[in-house]
Amino acid sequence: MTTRYLLLWLEAPLQSWGHDSKFGRRDTLNFPTKSGVVGLVCCALGYGGEQTEFLAEFAPLKQTILSFVRKNHNGIKTDREPLLRDFHMVGSGYNDKDPWTTLLIPKTEDGKKAVGGGAKMTYRYYLQDATFAVILEVPSDKAETIADALQTPVWDLFLGRKSCVPTDLVYRGVFDSEANAIESALLIADEKALIVDFKVLDGEHEGEVLTLTDVPVCFGEKKVYRDRRVTVI
Repeated sequence: MTTRYLLLWLEAPLQSWGHDSKFGRRDTLNFPTKSGVVGLVCCALGYGGEQTEFLAEFAPLKQTILSFVRKNHNGIKTDREPLLRDFHMVGSGYNDKDPWTTLLIPKTEDGKKAVGGGAKMTYRYYLQDATFAVILEVPSDKAETIADALQTPVWDLFLGRKSCVPTDLVYRGVFDSEANAIESALLIADEKALIVDFKVLDGEHEGEVLTLTDVPVCFGEKKVYRDRRVTVI
């Protein structure tokens, strides 16, 4: 398979990239997951459902991330913003006699009341003022189709959750090499007075090696993911 490299610019006041979240605690990694990025591509294309064949093509392909922070007048990088924790009550104050509002009350899979019943408390975490360049390896025969879709998406694009709306153009070009895509990302960052904070590479290298369960195998109602190793440098 021949491949090309897609440059995505992910910038927003809030981003959230769930990796190991549960209902009551919605965590975020401090960088985009592969499942999140490929899901964004699927939104642009209007691809719903399981998409197992489409996902199988992307599973072995690379994803490189550059994280940026602002730099001060001396060219020194500033500190990253802390995580934002948002507290939610789900299923509170609904009339259980109204057939419409009962749809909003948390239930078990078979439609019965959730264990313990009543409202549920959830905590949701967000990255604040984060900016990433994502270089996504894509099959050559799909590169232009994906590029067109990202510029005129079928469904709205979000950076992890629907409350995380991008504040700059996401699509920034298709390149024949990863090096050219990175060079273009650094030029964009320089124009915005940003500097690289860290980078995330596929595989094991010198740095902090992590195992992430974020390679999508199947979307839809019954989502399936597999592991990959990444290094944060």
